Amino acid sequence: TTAVSSQMLYKLANQPGGFKPARYFSIDRVFRNETMDATHLCEFHQVEGLVADYDLSLGDLIGTIETFFKKIGITQLRFKPAFNPYTEPSMEIFGYHPDLKKWTEIGNSGMFRPEMLQPMGLPENVRVIAWGLSLERPTMIKYRISNIRDLFGHKVEMARTQTAPICRFEDATASA
Repeated sequence: TTAVSSQMLYKLANQPGGFKPARYFSIDRVFRNETMDATHLCEFHQVEGLVADYDLSLGDLIGTIETFFKKIGITQLRFKPAFNPYTEPSMEIFGYHPDLKKWTEIGNSGMFRPEMLQPMGLPENVRVIAWGLSLERPTMIKYRISNIRDLFGHKVEMARTQTAPICRFEDATASA
Protein backbone atom coordinates (compact mmCIF):
# COMPACT_ATOMS: atom_id res chain seq x y z
CA THR A 1 0.00 0.00 0.00
CA THR A 2 2.00 2.87 -1.35
CA ALA A 3 1.31 6.07 -3.30
CA VAL A 4 1.71 3.94 -6.45
CA SER A 5 -1.13 1.64 -5.28
CA SER A 6 -3.44 4.62 -4.86
CA GLN A 7 -2.52 6.05 -8.27
CA MET A 8 -3.14 2.70 -9.98
CA LEU A 9 -6.53 2.32 -8.27
CA TYR A 10 -7.55 5.84 -9.31
CA LYS A 11 -6.61 5.09 -12.94
CA LEU A 12 -8.42 1.75 -12.73
CA ALA A 13 -11.62 3.42 -11.50
CA ASN A 14 -11.50 6.21 -14.08
CA GLN A 15 -10.40 4.36 -17.21
CA PRO A 16 -12.50 4.47 -20.40
CA GLY A 17 -15.25 1.87 -20.07
CA GLY A 18 -15.19 2.02 -16.27
CA PHE A 19 -13.80 -0.33 -13.66
CA LYS A 20 -12.49 -3.75 -14.64
CA PRO A 21 -11.05 -6.18 -12.04
CA ALA A 22 -7.24 -6.10 -11.97
CA ARG A 23 -4.14 -7.40 -10.19
CA TYR A 24 -0.92 -5.44 -9.66
CA PHE A 25 2.42 -6.76 -8.41
CA SER A 26 5.86 -5.25 -7.89
CA ILE A 27 9.17 -6.17 -6.31
CA ASP A 28 11.45 -3.41 -5.09
CA ARG A 29 13.96 -2.47 -2.42
CA VAL A 30 12.73 -0.92 0.80
CA PHE A 31 14.84 1.01 3.29
CA ARG A 32 14.07 1.15 7.02
CA ASN A 33 15.78 2.50 10.09
CA GLU A 34 16.39 -0.92 11.67
CA THR A 35 18.99 -2.32 14.01
CA MET A 36 20.56 -5.19 12.07
CA ASP A 37 20.42 -8.66 13.59
CA ALA A 38 19.79 -12.23 12.42
CA THR A 39 16.31 -11.38 11.06
CA HIS A 40 16.50 -7.60 10.36
CA LEU A 41 18.28 -5.57 7.69
CA CYS A 42 18.11 -1.82 7.04
CA GLU A 43 17.17 -2.63 3.46
CA PHE A 44 15.20 -5.54 2.05
CA HIS A 45 13.16 -6.52 -0.96
CA GLN A 46 9.39 -6.31 -0.81
CA VAL A 47 6.90 -8.23 -2.93
CA GLU A 48 3.89 -5.95 -3.06
CA GLY A 49 0.58 -6.86 -4.58
CA LEU A 50 -3.03 -5.86 -4.71
CA VAL A 51 -6.18 -7.26 -6.26
CA ALA A 52 -9.22 -5.11 -7.01
CA ASP A 53 -12.43 -6.99 -7.75
CA TYR A 54 -16.09 -7.16 -6.80
CA ASP A 55 -17.03 -8.51 -3.36
CA LEU A 56 -13.58 -9.71 -2.22
CA SER A 57 -13.32 -10.88 1.40
CA LEU A 58 -10.74 -11.50 4.08
CA GLY A 59 -10.90 -15.17 3.06
CA ASP A 60 -9.76 -14.18 -0.45
CA LEU A 61 -6.77 -12.35 1.03
CA ILE A 62 -5.77 -15.24 3.31
CA GLY A 63 -6.23 -17.75 0.46
CA THR A 64 -4.08 -15.66 -1.91
CA ILE A 65 -1.26 -15.42 0.63
CA GLU A 66 -1.45 -19.11 1.58
CA THR A 67 -1.36 -20.11 -2.11
CA PHE A 68 1.64 -17.84 -2.77
CA PHE A 69 3.67 -19.34 0.06
CA LYS A 70 2.55 -22.91 -0.64
CA LYS A 71 3.96 -22.53 -4.19
CA ILE A 72 7.41 -21.86 -2.70
CA GLY A 73 7.16 -24.60 -0.10
CA ILE A 74 6.20 -22.61 3.00
CA THR A 75 3.07 -24.05 4.58
CA GLN A 76 3.41 -23.21 8.28
CA LEU A 77 1.78 -19.78 8.38
CA ARG A 78 0.03 -17.73 11.04
CA PHE A 79 -1.98 -14.55 10.66
CA LYS A 80 -2.15 -11.98 13.46
CA PRO A 81 -4.50 -8.97 13.57
CA ALA A 82 -2.59 -5.71 13.12
CA PHE A 83 -3.14 -2.00 12.61
CA ASN A 84 -2.37 -0.35 9.30
CA PRO A 85 -3.75 3.14 8.61
CA TYR A 86 -5.11 2.37 5.12
CA THR A 87 -6.42 -1.18 5.57
CA GLU A 88 -9.03 -2.76 7.85
CA PRO A 89 -8.94 -5.59 8.67
CA SER A 90 -5.16 -5.83 8.63
CA MET A 91 -2.92 -8.81 9.39
CA GLU A 92 0.73 -9.54 9.96
CA ILE A 93 1.88 -12.80 8.35
CA PHE A 94 4.31 -15.13 10.13
CA GLY A 95 6.14 -18.19 8.85
CA TYR A 96 7.73 -20.81 11.08
CA HIS A 97 11.53 -21.02 10.81
CA PRO A 98 12.50 -24.55 11.92
CA ASP A 99 16.15 -23.75 12.67
CA LEU A 100 15.44 -20.57 14.64
CA LYS A 101 12.51 -22.44 16.26
CA LYS A 102 10.33 -19.36 16.09
CA TRP A 103 7.62 -17.65 14.09
CA THR A 104 9.16 -14.94 11.92
CA GLU A 105 7.20 -12.04 10.45
CA ILE A 106 7.27 -12.36 6.66
CA GLY A 107 4.69 -9.80 5.63
CA ASN A 108 1.78 -7.51 6.25
CA SER A 109 -1.60 -7.38 4.55
CA GLY A 110 -5.10 -6.02 4.63
CA MET A 111 -8.23 -4.86 2.85
CA PHE A 112 -8.33 -1.23 1.76
CA ARG A 113 -10.68 0.80 3.92
CA PRO A 114 -13.90 1.93 2.13
CA GLU A 115 -13.06 5.59 2.86
CA MET A 116 -9.81 5.08 0.89
CA LEU A 117 -11.61 3.63 -2.13
CA GLN A 118 -14.64 5.94 -2.32
CA PRO A 119 -12.76 9.13 -3.38
CA MET A 120 -11.06 7.19 -6.17
CA GLY A 121 -14.40 6.58 -7.86
CA LEU A 122 -14.49 2.79 -7.55
CA PRO A 123 -17.93 1.12 -7.55
CA GLU A 124 -19.35 0.62 -4.06
CA ASN A 125 -19.00 -3.19 -4.01
CA VAL A 126 -15.37 -3.23 -5.22
CA ARG A 127 -12.95 -4.44 -2.57
CA VAL A 128 -9.17 -4.29 -2.69
CA ILE A 129 -6.91 -6.80 -0.93
CA ALA A 130 -3.24 -5.88 -0.60
CA TRP A 131 0.00 -7.20 0.87
CA GLY A 132 3.67 -6.45 1.27
CA LEU A 133 5.86 -9.51 1.74
CA SER A 134 9.53 -9.72 2.56
CA LEU A 135 11.66 -11.59 0.05
CA GLU A 136 14.61 -12.33 2.35
CA ARG A 137 12.78 -13.85 5.35
CA PRO A 138 10.82 -16.45 3.35
CA THR A 139 14.11 -17.28 1.59
CA MET A 140 15.63 -17.89 5.03
CA ILE A 141 12.80 -20.29 5.86
CA LYS A 142 12.84 -22.11 2.50
CA TYR A 143 16.61 -22.67 2.49
CA ARG A 144 16.97 -22.98 6.29
CA ILE A 145 19.30 -20.01 6.64
CA SER A 146 19.59 -18.80 10.23
CA ASN A 147 21.08 -15.35 9.64
CA ILE A 148 19.61 -12.90 7.14
CA ARG A 149 23.00 -11.23 6.75
CA ASP A 150 24.19 -14.41 4.99
CA LEU A 151 21.78 -13.55 2.15
CA PHE A 152 22.34 -9.88 1.50
CA GLY A 153 25.04 -7.32 2.12
CA HIS A 154 28.78 -6.93 2.00
CA LYS A 155 29.49 -10.04 4.11
CA VAL A 156 27.76 -12.53 1.79
CA GLU A 157 30.01 -15.46 0.91
CA MET A 158 30.38 -15.56 -2.87
CA ALA A 159 30.83 -19.34 -2.81
CA ARG A 160 27.34 -19.71 -1.33
CA THR A 161 25.88 -17.48 -4.06
CA GLN A 162 27.67 -19.36 -6.83
CA THR A 163 26.60 -22.81 -5.60
CA ALA A 164 23.03 -21.96 -4.50
CA PRO A 165 20.30 -24.06 -6.10
CA ILE A 166 17.94 -22.45 -8.58
CA CYS A 167 14.59 -21.77 -6.94
CA ARG A 168 11.86 -23.56 -8.87
CA PHE A 169 8.16 -23.00 -8.36
CA GLU A 170 5.34 -25.44 -8.90
CA ASP A 171 3.70 -25.03 -12.31
CA ALA A 172 0.57 -22.99 -11.56
CA THR A 173 -1.24 -24.37 -14.61
CA ALA A 174 -0.73 -27.99 -13.51
CA SER A 175 -2.93 -27.62 -10.42
CA ALA A 176 -5.62 -25.50 -12.10
